Amino acid sequence: MASSHPDADVYPKATGAAARIVAEHQEDAPITLYSGWFCPFVQRVWITLEEKEIPYKYVEINPYNKEPSFLKLNPRGLVPTLGAPQKDGSQKPLIESNIISEYLDESFPNQTPLFPRDPYEKARLKVWVDHVTTRILPAFHRFLQHTQRSPHPLEKVRSEFLDALKTWIREADPEGPYFLGKEFSYADVCLAPWALRLWVLDHFKQGGLGIPPVGEGGEDEPVWDRWRKWAEAIEARKSVVETMSDREHYMPIYQRYAEDRAQSELAKATRDGRGVP
Repeated sequence: MASSHPDADVYPKATGAAARIVAEHQEDAPITLYSGWFCPFVQRVWITLEEKEIPYKYVEINPYNKEPSFLKLNPRGLVPTLGAPQKDGSQKPLIESNIISEYLDESFPNQTPLFPRDPYEKARLKVWVDHVTTRILPAFHRFLQHTQRSPHPLEKVRSEFLDALKTWIREADPEGPYFLGKEFSYADVCLAPWALRLWVLDHFKQGGLGIPPVGEGGEDEPVWDRWRKWAEAIEARKSVVETMSDREHYMPIYQRYAEDRAQSELAKATRDGRGVP
């Protein structure tokens, strides 16, 4: 039966580089990633699995048109969902991208650690992961979903988003290129999917993203220079690039958001003035 959800009409599978990764992960494995190829929250987990070289099976799920077998595993129907292995060979579901990724890092501690082992450093990293979730992502969606019906001017929501980015990157290691320095970590993973989607703001919003050109950042030039260094490193990271599909298939999804027609829980939370649900 076809879904009546207005967002259900999405391209059915990953394309481009991501399609090659999917094809390599179709065999049964102890871990199963139930994924929507277009979802940036899914991509956080996907990057984690690829970085740590954890064996997994990839299963495509349309989060707006869920099969009964998936809902039996996860009644809330959220992606990403991880089928986490149990001692008896079965799997139990785990949801929420940050939680799944930390679980994977703790379960495979000797495979490219993404969280610091020092308790203080790990706690500090999680503070800035939380900043991404509670500050940057809501600001991104307020910006993306802005229309003439929105309660605040476009320039205000653009400025709030850029301020959230600046606050985050100011806390990064000054040399980088990554947030903690030379080593890639979950601080980078948690924001990377949106860093590779910033083009949607240039495409759909009048005036574009608004990050100043090189040399035109005024007193914030050192901050934006550090951001550019981080973004360049992220855009070249194999695990990030290879979990992205062809841009053309993202376009209709983000057009719904840009016109404030999307009916995802995230889109509705943004319209209601709430954060990431």
